[in-house]
Amino acid sequence: MANVLKHLPELEGMELGYIQGILKNMDDEQASLFAQVYRARRKDAQMILILTLIGFFGFAGLHRFIIGQIGLGILYLLTAGLCFIGTIVDLVNYKSITYEFNIKMAHETLSMMANNGSGYQAPQIPPINPQA
Repeated sequence: MANVLKHLPELEGMELGYIQGILKNMDDEQASLFAQVYRARRKDAQMILILTLIGFFGFAGLHRFIIGQIGLGILYLLTAGLCFIGTIVDLVNYKSITYEFNIKMAHETLSMMANNGSGYQAPQIPPINPQA
């Protein structure tokens, strides 16, 4: 059983609990590999907050481009953040936006580990539930 704080000490809150559930069936070598890939792909909530603030005062939708939601990014850019209402909503919900993106990256990392032929069997992935 791998310790999540040993491999990913920067995690906190719901993301910490979720990743701990993923790492509980991994040995240290697998957890270290997961941590390296996941750390490179995840986004920090403070970065999303800063990008959303930049969008509020200038380039709307930048945070949506960064998390891979290109269509929403273009929509925000062309409509000034849906007349600032969408940007304000995103300012309030920046942590859940980041959490959902990071959980998606965790699932992709697990899939990549399972498909690379290393003999790793992906565990049963718990459902995404940001309200829990």
